[in-house]
Amino acid sequence: MTVPDADGSDTNGPDADGRDAEGQGTGAASASSRSAERAGGVMFSVTPGMRRLGASVLGMEAIVLGLVTPVAIVVNGVAPGVAVPVGLGLAVACVVVAGLLKRPSAYIAGSVVQVLAVATGFLVPMMFFLGVIFAALWVTAIFVARRVEGVT
Repeated sequence: MTVPDADGSDTNGPDADGRDAEGQGTGAASASSRSAERAGGVMFSVTPGMRRLGASVLGMEAIVLGLVTPVAIVVNGVAPGVAVPVGLGLAVACVVVAGLLKRPSAYIAGSVVQVLAVATGFLVPMMFFLGVIFAALWVTAIFVARRVEGVT
């Protein structure tokens, strides 16, 4: 039996985030809390459009970053021991992050990948330009998707 508090709320019912006293989800609120995490104290929800656009940007970026490896070795004379882990490592990171875009924390990881992509300009100077282009596409993908889907 549940006893209402002084304010009329049910002490054994769900709290503000949709969980009951045992921490079990009790409905729509718990479903929405699964798709949102606290990032910096602010609720951040992932929309399907964000996932699609973000994955598209990261997929194309993975191709470009993979192709940076032979350019760095042949054209710029970078040692293969440096070029291969940097180029292919970032390409793999793009693919992994693209697969994790269901989670809000993946958008932070994607932003870190964007910074590292710009930093590959130290190996291949053209990547300063391409890295900034991909970073702009990344930010645009997030904001445009949220605006189109009415989240912001």
